[in-house]
Amino acid sequence: MEASIIQQSLHDYKEGLGQFERELPEVAREYSQFTQACFADGEVSKQTKHLIALALGVMTNDEYCIIYHTKGAVDQGASAKMVLEASAVAGAFGGGAAMAQAVTLVQEAYQEFSQQSLQH
Repeated sequence: MEASIIQQSLHDYKEGLGQFERELPEVAREYSQFTQACFADGEVSKQTKHLIALALGVMTNDEYCIIYHTKGAVDQGASAKMVLEASAVAGAFGGGAAMAQAVTLVQEAYQEFSQQSLQH
């Protein structure tokens, strides 16, 4: 079975991250620790943090972040409406480019990850 564009993007990101870790292990380790701390449960839940990151990804037109944080939000139990509302807020700030991601890539990634979570 051929990988979807969403799955291929995740694979490419992880492969690139592995190469980065091999070349700059200390930087990769420090960055990983920082981001893990940023996305840990705190006053703001992990789910909300992934929704914020998703909105920022939409706003900046960062397809890898859109995919990665849509998955993170789904893994934390976010509904389709939550994902779309976060994307819509980004659209309110980012205009047409952000809305283009919200109505295409975000919805495609949500569908794929929510179906996968039902299968597991």
